[in-house]
Amino acid sequence: MSIITKVILSADNELRYPSIGELSELKYYFKTSEERVKIICILRDREQEIIKIASKAIFQIHPEYIAPGGNAEGARKRSLCLRDYGWYLRLITYGVLAGEKESIEQVGVIGVKEMYNSLGVPIPGMIDSMQCLKNAVVEFLSDSQSKFVTPYFDFIIQGMSM
Repeated sequence: MSIITKVILSADNELRYPSIGELSELKYYFKTSEERVKIICILRDREQEIIKIASKAIFQIHPEYIAPGGNAEGARKRSLCLRDYGWYLRLITYGVLAGEKESIEQVGVIGVKEMYNSLGVPIPGMIDSMQCLKNAVVEFLSDSQSKFVTPYFDFIIQGMSM
């Protein structure tokens, strides 16, 4: 749910006008919307480069994943891992666009640990992967742009850690 929908539904559920605080949140959201769109375009346009940097980093941290018998052994398994990187990167753009973390929680955090556990994917490795992806993303963003993105990565990492 976008921040706009959240403010409207909250006020409507309580039969009131939006509060000063809610209107300030919206003002900030609208003021930063152009920057949000720029960030999303960078992530979309640089996706393959970001994934390449992040995958190189995770396999340096966990070389056992690409070793014989590892979860990312061979081209097929490795491509499945990298597909997840792309999926998480898109998920981050949804949060940046919506201006809140609820969409990430609904789409990407609820049940993710159970799914990875059932597939035999080590959760600590997924947490490391998200950190590598986060680090790769900030290489392409300014400091101010990174401040928009990193809370969403941190939210996913925290969700996987619980």
